[in-house]
Amino acid sequence: MAGPTLTFLGGVREIGGNKLLVEDGPDRVLFDFGPSFSPQFEQYYVEYLKPRSTSPAKDLLEFGLVPRVEGLYAREALGDADLPYRAPEVHAVFVSHAHADHAGYLDLIDPEIPVHVGSGTRELLRAIETTSPSMRYGEHRWHVFADRTPVRVGRIEVVPYPVDHSIPFAYGFLVRTSEGTVVYTGDFRHHGPRASDTHVFFRAAAAEEPAALVIEGTRAGPDSRRNLTEEGVRREVDRLLAHRPELALACTYPRDVDRLTTLYAAARAADRSLLVSPRTAYLLATVAPLYPEGTVPVPGRSEGLAVYGRKKRRTFLWERPFLDGALSAEEVRDAGTRYLLALDLVHFPELIDLRPPKGAPFIHSMSEPFTEDDVDDRVLHRWLDHFGLAFHQMHASGHAAASELFEIVRSVRPATVYPIHTQHPEAFRDAVPGVRPPELATPYPVGGR
Repeated sequence: MAGPTLTFLGGVREIGGNKLLVEDGPDRVLFDFGPSFSPQFEQYYVEYLKPRSTSPAKDLLEFGLVPRVEGLYAREALGDADLPYRAPEVHAVFVSHAHADHAGYLDLIDPEIPVHVGSGTRELLRAIETTSPSMRYGEHRWHVFADRTPVRVGRIEVVPYPVDHSIPFAYGFLVRTSEGTVVYTGDFRHHGPRASDTHVFFRAAAAEEPAALVIEGTRAGPDSRRNLTEEGVRREVDRLLAHRPELALACTYPRDVDRLTTLYAAARAADRSLLVSPRTAYLLATVAPLYPEGTVPVPGRSEGLAVYGRKKRRTFLWERPFLDGALSAEEVRDAGTRYLLALDLVHFPELIDLRPPKGAPFIHSMSEPFTEDDVDDRVLHRWLDHFGLAFHQMHASGHAAASELFEIVRSVRPATVYPIHTQHPEAFRDAVPGVRPPELATPYPVGGR
């Protein structure tokens, strides 16, 4: 019987889209399954042109946007695709975290295949489905794993370790096979509030003397973008709010609980209230019980945290508990100095009613664009210029810097390094030994060079 192999079905020379298949004899385990940030998707599908709901896997397979793997997809997702339906031949899926590029295609997977997640990720996925009608993960046999507790799938043993990332409840995995351990990092950083988790994971990885390290490399290669630590973001926001008395606005990822907590603390220190959308309020209320008491602020229970109520023709049931006492644009405009308003890009039309003063600060607490032709970035700046708002970039990346990545490789000392989730795998080859940039859909023997 052939020895264990690794096959990279996504995440190769691209950001996101991780799909790692580990096989050992008859046992097959998949790690992560989501779309990439590659422009290839937008060559065929855009906001108004989507795969058909009756056969999404078929439509994505047509353009090579998902891998051709038998025994993986749900019958309903395939429809009458030229890849015929087969009973499950993948025996488990492990999800590292709830970002779309790692979990966004779960709804395509056969519901009989067990999906393993952390308890926090399971709650986040439920909250995302509730508040985002277009996001569906499908019906599955969900299995919730415990931190650092092995899960056996045939001859493969998977040990999940929590790591620090820009979404809570992220994990890396030690994957023990019959020919040695594979370390799969998922996405991680060690400049955020849970940096100690990342350090514990990589110490455990080094102790395994791994045959292979599959490491994300988002920030490998050229990276001119400005990135702070989470503490650095707090200092910058504190400094800005201390010198600007007007209504202040911020834009951040609604699932970045660390950043929302940072903005809340900065607002309170400046004698302001943080205003969030009902969707963000729902998410905070969902995850707060999974944190130590008082760690995560919740609207309605935490002083200085309130909900901004947009004018809408209809409201959803999940929104209604957060709309009692929600502030209108008129109320925020008339007492702007009292607020820091977290405003998503999709809600920018609210600026027409808010009318913030010229020069009011806009805190962009998200990644800067990867390319100069980023459409969303151009639109954002047109709105800011129209209203005369002052742009301030203040972000702590969810990913480790290149120098940190290379130091991790040196400390773990794997036999082979496979860089994924990066456009620049060659940057690893120039810095550390044993690097093998993987090719798509090519099986690699565990421990082989």
